[in-house]
Amino acid sequence: MVKSISRRDFLKFSSMAFGSLSTNRFFDWFPDDEGFPSDVIAIGRVGTKEIDIFITDDYKSEKVGVRYRDQIIPIFEIIIEPEDKPNSPRWYRTLGGYAHSAHVPIVKRVLNNPLPWVPEEGWLGEITVPYTRSYRKTLTYGWVPLYRLYYQSMHWVTGVEEGQDGEPWYKITDELLKIDYYVPATHVRIIMPEELKPISPNVPWEEKRIEVSLKDQSMKAYEGDKVVLSTLVSTGIPSVGATSNGIPTITPTGRFNVAVKMPSKHMGNGKMTDDIHAYELPGVPWVTFFTETGIAFHGTYWHHNYGYKMSHGCVNMTIEEAKWLYLWALPEIEPHEWERRGYGTQVTVHNA
Repeated sequence: MVKSISRRDFLKFSSMAFGSLSTNRFFDWFPDDEGFPSDVIAIGRVGTKEIDIFITDDYKSEKVGVRYRDQIIPIFEIIIEPEDKPNSPRWYRTLGGYAHSAHVPIVKRVLNNPLPWVPEEGWLGEITVPYTRSYRKTLTYGWVPLYRLYYQSMHWVTGVEEGQDGEPWYKITDELLKIDYYVPATHVRIIMPEELKPISPNVPWEEKRIEVSLKDQSMKAYEGDKVVLSTLVSTGIPSVGATSNGIPTITPTGRFNVAVKMPSKHMGNGKMTDDIHAYELPGVPWVTFFTETGIAFHGTYWHHNYGYKMSHGCVNMTIEEAKWLYLWALPEIEPHEWERRGYGTQVTVHNA
């Protein structure tokens, strides 16, 4: 789907989106009776059903607690081993012990100035709070809860209306289901076109290439013989037996080319639900598809375990690095295109 928009209309309100109402107010996301010290350096969100809290930063140590999906935990210290890469697993010192970072992505809380108007064609918006509950607006039942949308997920904002609290809410159009739902406008940052300029646009098509090592769980992007990005990733966990859609969950090896790019993609089963445990991933950011079966590079807001197999076949990346790859790889895509198809950058996936 390709959407067009007047640059004049975009610039009309773009300056308003830079302002924020408040940032990093960690304590707003914790219960009033927590009573922990004030030396919080970050906050994390539990991205899986549950995680264990250990007495030391070691899986072999005693388990002293449990935290559950979407609980927000204070982080007092990040323990990084000397050999760790910036996006590799590490430990967090939190209340009562230590949590491994594998399923605890770090999140922030930033509130934004709502825009008074958004065109029907849509502008990209990024969630800037740990999570926000979306709602459908129905004639029969009124405001009905739907998905939780998570920090740094990307969505197409297609309108501004008064929400159930009387404040401005953004209408989000789901690119998969073609339905509309709403979230508080202060929880969404409208993306400026300056953020979405192509990276290295003058490098010839044949000079750009991507290599993925399943053995090392790593990815390298090249311009000629020069490595311009080297990072850890998470590829597919091999499936046991037949899958529901007939597509193996292991990341396929071979030589491919980028074929489709989408800044926002609803992945999962495609069902409308307010169950936070359902396999629904609306707003997966910075998606770069390279196989006919839908295998892609994309940002991952539900785990922090790069260097280990984690996915259903896709190549999971940090959101920042997935955005970089999305803007670097060909074909180029305009800021307000929902989808761009083309014969793009070469991708090689191997076991070595």
